Amino acid sequence: MASRPLQPLITAIGRVLLGKEQAVQLALACLLARGHLLIEDLPGMGKTTLAEALARGFGLSFKRVSFTSDLLPADLTGINVFDAANTRFHFQPGPLFSQVLLADEINRASPRTQSALLEAMAAGRVSVDGVSHPLPQPFLVIATQNGIDQVGTAPLPESQLDRFLMRLSLGFPNREAERALLGGAALPPASLEPFCDATGLLELQRQAATQHCSTALLDYVLDLAAFSRRADQPGPGLSPRACQGLVAAARAWSLLEGRDHVTPADVQAVLPAVADHRLQRDAAALLAGVDGLR
Repeated sequence: MASRPLQPLITAIGRVLLGKEQAVQLALACLLARGHLLIEDLPGMGKTTLAEALARGFGLSFKRVSFTSDLLPADLTGINVFDAANTRFHFQPGPLFSQVLLADEINRASPRTQSALLEAMAAGRVSVDGVSHPLPQPFLVIATQNGIDQVGTAPLPESQLDRFLMRLSLGFPNREAERALLGGAALPPASLEPFCDATGLLELQRQAATQHCSTALLDYVLDLAAFSRRADQPGPGLSPRACQGLVAAARAWSLLEGRDHVTPADVQAVLPAVADHRLQRDAAALLAGVDGLR
């Protein structure tokens, strides 16, 4: 590959979400790897803007649901409605039936509602009254989570966190980017022209999944997993599913970088976002401890 195939889209989203190219590229890698994204940050940092920009950049349908304590699973999945004229029930789809769903403040909802969302993320379908309904493809959930110190929030259990391929924090913009934001330089997400359609995105996802990984590269990932599982490290370490996610994300990152093969640098680029929420310590500590494995 001679160039970065999605650089025009990264640049376009960068005009909407100023000063966050690294976060944008990680979010794109998550989408190309067919994963789901968790963003943990303060209000007003651009989480909704990023989600809508990703949807518009690929011409995908987009819906947003505010997760509150009284939100029910049926409010997400949909319900069967009785049609009096035809004397039968028909299924009324809920907001889950969109290609990009922004689950805003997921940790304010009840565990039952969270489970309904996470089941849909894992299976790609929902079941209502014993009937299974497939979700549209491609399908991406971008969930936002408030800090656990805020009123009315509760941390997601580890098993639910593991359903998200990546966790990001956008953080504050640098001074130059924030000055441009205050000056009105940021474009609205509605100004984005689609880079491709859903069919094109599915092809990009297929291409990402076929990026070449050498045996040495897979051994490198296994070395990382083995280090995280050592007895002197807190917690159980990275699971096999986490390792699969790490390889998938590294493949997607290598595609974004314009290569047809994965390098250790690709693994290192996505490791914090993939591993941080699965470990009982910062992924930066993991990176510092495995320099000798390269």
